[in-house]
Amino acid sequence: MKINKTFAGVAVAAILASSAVSAQDVIGYITKSATNAGWMMINQGAADAAAEEGVKLVSVGPAFQGDLSSQLEVFENLVAQGAKAIAVAPVDSAGIAPAVNDAMGAGIPVVAVDTGVAGAEVTSFVATDNYAVAKVQGSVAATLVEDGQPIIYVTGNQAQSTGQERMNGFMEAFAAARPNSEILQVPTEWNSQEAQEGVEAILNSRQDIAMVANAWDGGTMGAKAALENLGFGAGDVKLVGFDGAGDAIAAMDDGWVHANTAQMLYQMGYQGIKAASAAARGEDVSARIDTGFFLVTPATSGTYKAMVGIE
Repeated sequence: MKINKTFAGVAVAAILASSAVSAQDVIGYITKSATNAGWMMINQGAADAAAEEGVKLVSVGPAFQGDLSSQLEVFENLVAQGAKAIAVAPVDSAGIAPAVNDAMGAGIPVVAVDTGVAGAEVTSFVATDNYAVAKVQGSVAATLVEDGQPIIYVTGNQAQSTGQERMNGFMEAFAAARPNSEILQVPTEWNSQEAQEGVEAILNSRQDIAMVANAWDGGTMGAKAALENLGFGAGDVKLVGFDGAGDAIAAMDDGWVHANTAQMLYQMGYQGIKAASAAARGEDVSARIDTGFFLVTPATSGTYKAMVGIE
């Protein structure tokens, strides 16, 4: 089944109205992106699960990065059209809560994928344990530098639980292991261009940066682009990623990335739609589904690629 990549909330009503199946067969899937390398893996898992379940997956996303208003509009349209369940990857954990409350109040199960919801209960939350995995990332990153060497940390969106948990976990573990290392932050809203520009600005003013750690692999690739633009070679400044996206793993194979805490991206989408489909049938589903992670290093890259189907 191909993923529908419509990016306008108003399109949902037309999609549902024109579908050959009934509204009872519809599962709404509100994603964050159709083009980000990691999200393409998540979305493929969602599409495959929908095909197995025999449901109509109406997949929609925000008009632009971090666009809460379009996610809210999509939610309203799906609820109005009687979707049997909705899976959502919130761009704003608190901002999406009113729409989630409305859907749950109308008897429509809601499954949060990748990012949690703050201020509303959901039927299930399907995601990596971001805080725990980020602590692993921080601990591994600490082994790549000496105590006292400064590093850069590229954040994710702090309006989302995902961004908060990844930063908090990393900072806690890294600081415990390397208490004398300065951590310079580059704030982003999951925007690789923001990551690139922020990393470049710091590297232009500091000659002592030993590593750039990233809250997601869009940041990893933005940091790599910054290093290349400034004339650095692979390994001159260590890179640490989070996601296990294909482009970051390719960069690892080329010597740029030294560690990556990989989410099971495909499984997030797959298990999310499986849970939504089961809930739509009235079946009990687990309130928390942890999709796990894999620590990718140059030594384990081949194993990871074989596991997730990266060529």
